[in-house]
Amino acid sequence: MHTPSLFAALAALLLVSSPLSAQQRQTENVFFITLDGLRWEELYGGADDSLIRDLRFVRDTAALSAAYWADSPEQRRQRLMPWFWSTLAQQGQLIGNRHKGNKANLTNRMWFSYPGYNELLVGYSDPNITSNAKIPNPNVTVLEWLHQQPALRGRVAAFGSWDVFPYIINEERSGIPVNAGFEKAGQAPLSERERFLNELQDQIPSPWTSVRLDAFTQHYALEYLRKQHPRLVYISYGETDDFAHDSRYDHYLDAAHRTDAFIRDLWDFCQSDSQYAARTTFVICTDHGRGDHPKAEWTSHGKIFRGSDAVWMAFLGPDTPALGERTEVAQYWQNQVAKTVAALLGYDYNPTAETAGEVIPGVTGG
Repeated sequence: MHTPSLFAALAALLLVSSPLSAQQRQTENVFFITLDGLRWEELYGGADDSLIRDLRFVRDTAALSAAYWADSPEQRRQRLMPWFWSTLAQQGQLIGNRHKGNKANLTNRMWFSYPGYNELLVGYSDPNITSNAKIPNPNVTVLEWLHQQPALRGRVAAFGSWDVFPYIINEERSGIPVNAGFEKAGQAPLSERERFLNELQDQIPSPWTSVRLDAFTQHYALEYLRKQHPRLVYISYGETDDFAHDSRYDHYLDAAHRTDAFIRDLWDFCQSDSQYAARTTFVICTDHGRGDHPKAEWTSHGKIFRGSDAVWMAFLGPDTPALGERTEVAQYWQNQVAKTVAALLGYDYNPTAETAGEVIPGVTGG
């Protein structure tokens, strides 16, 4: 039998499930942000005690515990990602805490990056995308589709730490400027900060051959925002995934903590900028989960690693009701994000694929 509280929760959700009219909608800009391979387990529960103490993955257990350990999951997640839990959770909403029956999953069967980003950005999974190879995406992303709309032409940009993003977004076909991998700022006239970043990126080596350090992605994006003020910007941070593949749980947690601060800085910038203040929505997701049984498989992902299809989503903006951590028992899908991004900007994005996802209820207001 349904309890009164469940009826109330469902009724509240129905009240915020309809898209806003043009007159009601306040969102004029969207920051679409991804953290590569950040597990829902850490987002919702903070640092894992057994992994903190596992010397295969950590060099200094005492220091890591001092930084991130606390008695309750709520305290641990606050320590790990303070902006998420002090600002986003208070003013926006988060989806995907499986401990409470609120699930978010991939629809693609690969459970790794290119298929995940395709699903996230296009709005449906493509069974023909089966590797991370640098192949131009045959599918039109929601970024490209929105870039074709007259009001957004020339007002879309993308930044990423992984050097495959120019192919995933299909920079050549779409015409969207993509700064990713080890690319430098190149749109003249360069600012003094951009010239400095271009020089610094050559002088500070990355631990990886295909992924730069996220600080460069952050600061290239911030400077572009100051100069160009795009209405839709996509930013992808990569360190969480790569440090996990390196089997460094300490570095993985530090990367999550740093990225939380990067997103906080983007949000603070928006509040101080006349174009973005009170008119910008943040959409934050991950491209895939990671293994969870046994625990040692947290370093990996893919269809042979159980749990790799479990993801999460977060939304913060003037049209998104402040539901906080959503606890209704429900199933959401990665392929719903693209259409939700378009709806926040007032567009009805309708990919022709039968597997395309619908707008996520309760995010776009009503």
